[in-house]
Amino acid sequence: MPEQQFAKVAYDIERSIKIALLNRDMTQKELAELIHANPQQLNRAIKGDMTPKSRELREQVARVLNL
Repeated sequence: MPEQQFAKVAYDIERSIKIALLNRDMTQKELAELIHANPQQLNRAIKGDMTPKSRELREQVARVLNL
């Protein structure tokens, strides 16, 4: 995937998660606690990190936030 497309997808995912958090009046820290994740690792996952752990966290976030 070209870098520009990857950046767009990462931005869209981050935006979707942040909107869902706002709609639920929830912070990233609260979300991290809910899914038993380190807040810093969750932030990296939301920002588009591609490690296996970040991918797993994004899947958990999608389930919790119904994305």
